[in-house]
Amino acid sequence: MTDRTNEHIAVGKLGEDIACRYLEEHHFSVIERNYRKQWGEIDIIAKKDRVLRFVEVKTVSRKNLDTISGESGHGYRPEENVHPKKLKRLSRAVQSYLAEKDISAESQWQFDVLAVFLDRDKKQARVRFLENLIL
Repeated sequence: MTDRTNEHIAVGKLGEDIACRYLEEHHFSVIERNYRKQWGEIDIIAKKDRVLRFVEVKTVSRKNLDTISGESGHGYRPEENVHPKKLKRLSRAVQSYLAEKDISAESQWQFDVLAVFLDRDKKQARVRFLENLIL
């Protein structure tokens, strides 16, 4: 693997760790991480208020977190990387998880995206949580 690939993997793992901590601080129970199937992966499976949450984590490194806002067009928005092809793979993985765990069709679940912005030099992170997106 190249240094760039290793860096990308390290940033992604750190982002997922931060996402789990964020969810737990907001009263979610993290059930599983990195549920993988040949056709897709779910980064985090969590539960809150009896609703199963399938969370896609998108992480990006930044030098200055002060320019990040929820609605502005300041640069790259990691959640934009959840494109239609990715959504299709996620949908298949969610359906596999529900079937594999024998979860009732009547059970409540939703899909969320958690964007993590990292400033590794300053050891700071910001999180943007987008809930109940259409899968």
